[in-house]
Amino acid sequence: MQRGVVEVRNLVKVYDGVRAVDGISFTVARGEVLAFLGPNGAGKTTTIEILECLRPKTDGEARVFGLDV
Repeated sequence: MQRGVVEVRNLVKVYDGVRAVDGISFTVARGEVLAFLGPNGAGKTTTIEILECLRPKTDGEARVFGLDV
């Protein structure tokens, strides 16, 4: 079984009691392309910033190339 390049499990980010990211999970395999679509305030930028290590996660797991972000 091949591991994903990006693996996210039950990711949560809370700002002052507001859940900006509410338990999302996804895997991106090598060679796949991911598009993040949604309305303003859906948590798209926050999720990407967590994966880039620009923001700490509140809860859940996030790995890029097997490394915990």
